[in-house]
Amino acid sequence: MKNTAAERIFANPKFHHLVRTRNRYAIVMTLLVVIIYFGYILLVAFDKPFLAQKLGTGWVTSLGIPLGLGVIILTILITAFYVHMANTRFDAMAAELLQEAAE
Repeated sequence: MKNTAAERIFANPKFHHLVRTRNRYAIVMTLLVVIIYFGYILLVAFDKPFLAQKLGTGWVTSLGIPLGLGVIILTILITAFYVHMANTRFDAMAAELLQEAAE
């Protein structure tokens, strides 16, 4: 009986390596975003005086503003890193798997 392409891909150890690697990256990136986001939210909830500190004497801006912007920028950077990995490394691994399955 002839194996289908899907069966050949699933039997290939490179497929399982791809899935493990992609899942590991996704979990790490998700945890980073959750820790950063909830860390900021916990600061807002439990340490308002810390976030209300002015950046300098005579300044109007408080410490919470740059920290909030930092949360947004870090989240965008983490997402961009994951997209870069997906578009380069994971897509290359998937293309190699498809080529091997087609042979």
